[in-house]
Amino acid sequence: MAKEKKRKAAEEAVEGDDYIEREEKKQKLILASQIKNKEKRSAVYAKLKHEKRVEKRKKIKARDAASKQALELGEEPPEKMVPRTIENTRELDETVCRPDDEELFAGNDADEFSAVLKQQTAPKVLITTCRFNSSRGPAFINELLSVIPNAHYYKRGTYELKKIVEYAKNKEFTSIIVVHTNRRDPDALLLIGLPDGPTAHFRLSNLVLRKDIKNHGNPTSHEPELVLNNFTTRLGHRVGRMIQSLFPQVPNFRGRRVVTFHNQRDFIFFRHHRYVFEVKEKKEGPNDKKSKASKGKTEKKVIARLQECGPRFTLKLVSLQHGTFDTKGGEFEWVHKADMDTSRRRFFI
Repeated sequence: MAKEKKRKAAEEAVEGDDYIEREEKKQKLILASQIKNKEKRSAVYAKLKHEKRVEKRKKIKARDAASKQALELGEEPPEKMVPRTIENTRELDETVCRPDDEELFAGNDADEFSAVLKQQTAPKVLITTCRFNSSRGPAFINELLSVIPNAHYYKRGTYELKKIVEYAKNKEFTSIIVVHTNRRDPDALLLIGLPDGPTAHFRLSNLVLRKDIKNHGNPTSHEPELVLNNFTTRLGHRVGRMIQSLFPQVPNFRGRRVVTFHNQRDFIFFRHHRYVFEVKEKKEGPNDKKSKASKGKTEKKVIARLQECGPRFTLKLVSLQHGTFDTKGGEFEWVHKADMDTSRRRFFI
């Protein structure tokens, strides 16, 4: 009788454990979003997030230990895992520029920007607006004048754009920038290369003026260093050379100014910085691992950082047209259309 009682008790214990396991599995299958109680839902979500974080740390530690062991044994460490992003999984594009593309370099010597980029002529930029200006338009133009060397502002008045192009050609300007504004903010840029084009139309967004940037710096009049990132396709290469023709090709590094045009997913982000070098003194404490003679002395260290000068904005290419501005008979090299945005991994610049 005693043996039978023990056997029944063991079976009941096993059944109880199975029941607990089944209940735990049911709870795991229930999504946090399906829990109606807010406090319970947030607690379950926090617990799941913590478990994922712990598991991720374990994987990282195991990977580091494996690579360390491989190095100690003289073997090749395992390959580093590269995260999948939209940029590195982009669709294949035949127009991506290659360093051995002779046709591309031959075209660079004969395009519209070669005279400026070869320093045969100095860049000279005319900046104007549309006929109806906005409240933030003049402030944005003042900051553009401080960014682009040898830039001049002319009021638009009632003149047509074709007449302004002819005037700029006669005055030997190399580019025209037209800032289009709505009632409140600038919303588009028209960039016209002279004397033979091309004309690029950009949509402008996320404008932040210098006064709205925290701890901003004031730029000097030195020629800035220009940085162009990720202009990889033929179209991007052409747009990059067009932007490059706005600036002098010999920067003055004493001014410590940097102008950046960074292309990411066909959005061109503009930033304007200056280098700041600071000398900081560090006093060595008694616990520092150095000689006794050097203890208590101050060590000077030069630290370099970037200070943003503004403005800050984002450009999106809408169209690229052959020649100067012509709405009726102009021939377009590239126009953005709605049916082009069928895939998140297709980029054109």
